[in-house]
Amino acid sequence: MSKEITNMLILSACFLTLFFLAEILYYQWKVHVDVTRKIVHTGSGFLTLLFPVMLENHWFVLLLCGSFGLLLTGSLKFNFLKSINAIDRVSYGSLLFPVAVYFCYMVYYFYAGLSGNSPHMFIYFYAPILTLAICDPVAALVGKRYPFGKYKVGKGYKTLMGSGAFFISSLLLIIILLMYFKNYTLEIANLFLFSALIAITGTAAEAISSKGFDNLIVPLIVVFLLIFLP
Repeated sequence: MSKEITNMLILSACFLTLFFLAEILYYQWKVHVDVTRKIVHTGSGFLTLLFPVMLENHWFVLLLCGSFGLLLTGSLKFNFLKSINAIDRVSYGSLLFPVAVYFCYMVYYFYAGLSGNSPHMFIYFYAPILTLAICDPVAALVGKRYPFGKYKVGKGYKTLMGSGAFFISSLLLIIILLMYFKNYTLEIANLFLFSALIAITGTAAEAISSKGFDNLIVPLIVVFLLIFLP
């Protein structure tokens, strides 16, 4: 068995374990679905950071994303994985997340090939995925804790506090990643302005997205803006 197949099986086991733990929290500990859903969301985001490290062939990434996409589709149709799906609103976020992951991986894969697999190319994958894994839950937590300035999006509501938390966390995240991965010097003003552009565009996309489409739109915006980094 090749190393990549082994790694793919290890990653699959990690994702399934995450889902299993979320189910235990939901059924045995009666943890609310909004919490277990965020745990899976954040945990999946951090697990996918291992893709560029453990999987060099994009076909294995496609197989992994496709398999879990089918699993999540089946869970909606046959009413299981309630720790993710037992919500009182329509959301396609769990289905769109694997699509976003594979697309961002392909962008990383392309640029890594051009640069001779330079580790600095990790930013094309890590920035959009971490924006989802960190900033989205932060926005949700702050928005629920401090529901100031509610505004309607579709049939749901967002808050100015939540959007502000998304902007600040994404701004700090992008600044840190640019400083760590790009390995070149940007003037402080330019670094801040470019990070702010990504953060405010991502915040706007998250704010206007409904039915979980932010899981697709936000990472696509982040990765496209990074492509045009000077």
